[in-house]
Amino acid sequence: MLEIKTYVLGPVQTNSYLVADVNSGSAVVIDPAWDGHTFIEAARENSWTIDQIWLTHAHFGHMAGAGAIVTGVSPRPGLALHPGDLPLYKIQGGAPFFGMSIDPGPEPDMLLSHGQELKIGESRFIVRYTPGHTPGHVIFQNAEEKLVFSGDLIFLGSVGRTDLPGGSHATLISSIREHILHLPDDTRLLSGHGPETTVGQEKQWNPFLV
Repeated sequence: MLEIKTYVLGPVQTNSYLVADVNSGSAVVIDPAWDGHTFIEAARENSWTIDQIWLTHAHFGHMAGAGAIVTGVSPRPGLALHPGDLPLYKIQGGAPFFGMSIDPGPEPDMLLSHGQELKIGESRFIVRYTPGHTPGHVIFQNAEEKLVFSGDLIFLGSVGRTDLPGGSHATLISSIREHILHLPDDTRLLSGHGPETTVGQEKQWNPFLV
């Protein structure tokens, strides 16, 4: 059984997730936006082990806390990112363009690909390549739980911005139609910002999709 803890962190109020298989104690951090110690402390309090960090994409507001986790947990967790976003990662996720400086820590050592299987304990997630917000954006889908960590692909009543370098609105909408809208209506979408929503709700009400 999965337990999900949500933290809203950083200057752009990013949803960051600590996801654990309570039976095995294995845990993953998804998009650690800021304050990496927050996840380390929460895992210790629950006797969980952070095995990996999964990044939906490499904007600074989604990975600024990764370095603290990688260097603060032993054994070192794997850090996963699609190679399409490695150039963005190497320039601090674009933080300098907004007048900030971050230390993302070591470069990712797990390069994600479309269709790749990842696991938290016995729970299986599939990586879906969903460019548009960034060139290397991905989502993480668990079909059995009807659950998607959707990053900045789609939000409650909105979609990811595409006005930053590497963005493409047409590509983003295509990614949503190919990888989100065909899912069961009761599939939960846990996005990078804002409240949780469902596929059915966005199919009916999202003004960018109707």
